[in-house]
This record gives sequence, C-alpha cells and structure tokens, in this order.
Amino acid sequence: MALNQAGGGGRSSVCSPKVLKTVLGLMGISLVAYILGPPLYWHLMEGLAAVSRTSSVATCPPCHCDCNSEPFFVIPPGLSNASLTDCAKRDPEVGEDTEKNFADLLSEELKLREAEASENQRKADMALLEAKKLTSQYMKEADKCNSGMETCEEAREKAELLLLEQKKQTAIWETRARQKGWKEGAAKSRTQSQGNVQTM
Repeated sequence: MALNQAGGGGRSSVCSPKVLKTVLGLMGISLVAYILGPPLYWHLMEGLAAVSRTSSVATCPPCHCDCNSEPFFVIPPGLSNASLTDCAKRDPEVGEDTEKNFADLLSEELKLREAEASENQRKADMALLEAKKLTSQYMKEADKCNSGMETCEEAREKAELLLLEQKKQTAIWETRARQKGWKEGAAKSRTQSQGNVQTM
C-alpha cells in the first residue's frame, strides 16, 4: 500500500504494470538462458572442434617417420618369458577344444532351459487342471444350492397359500361361531377354568 501511494497519492513507477512486465520478462529470459545455455554451449564447442579438425587434417602434410622397427625397450633373451608372446598366438588345437567346450556349454545351457521350460509348462498344466476341477466342484455346489433355494421357495409359497387358506377357514368358523352366540372373552375364561380344574 505504501509503495502505491508514495509521492502524494500518484502511482509509483516501481509498481507500475510496465515495470512489472519488464522485470518478469527479464526473469523468464534469464531462466531460459540458465536452463538451455550449458547444453547449447557444449554442442556449439563440439561443432567448432569438429570443423577445426577437418580443416587441419586437410591442410597438414602427412608425417614421415624414420623410426627404427625395434622396440624402445628390449628384454634380454635369457630373461624374457616366451609364454607371454605365445599367449597372443592362436593355437589350432586349443581353439578347437575351446570351440567344442563352448558349443557343449551352449547345448547344455539350452537343454537346461528347455527342461526348465517343460517343468514350468507341466506345473502350469497341473495348476490349470486343478483350477478346472475346483471350478467344476463349485459349479456343482452352486447348482445344488440353486435347486435347494428353488425347493425352499416353492415350499414357502405353498406354506403361504396354506396359511392364507387356514386364515380364511378360521375367519369363516369364527363368523359362524359369533352368529351362534360365541363371545371371545367367555371362551377365554372357560379355557382358563378348564385349565385350573385339570391342574387340581
């Protein structure tokens, strides 16, 4: 607030939209230069190095060396180890044995992988067969359950029908009894007095 009203109520030049946009623009450009600058610099330097190498190769004359063919450091014949120099030579017998061993190792590796794959396949087949058996068993149990539910439902419907029929007959008999003079309170007292007589 104090910044906006500095200098007697007018807008300050520090917080004007133009200054704010300029500062944000400079920050954005700096950020982009910070992120993209190093990779671009190295690509540019590699390109310049490649151009300078091609131009220097074309302008340089070929080098003619008058070098002695003997090595700089020579081991005396008594101290030299001949096995080191022979090591680099190719021995046909060793090469054939090595190739045979390599071929045997590869064939053995292939046989092991094939055995492992067939064992995995056998386990997968057994698991599939077991899953099929369990599925069949569960389906049989579900069928039994469904048939039991249907039977129970049919029995419940029959029981409801019988209960309704029984209620109708009870209502008919009760109506007839009332027409003949039966009263509900009198019937209760008679059954209680008969119960008391029987207990004595």
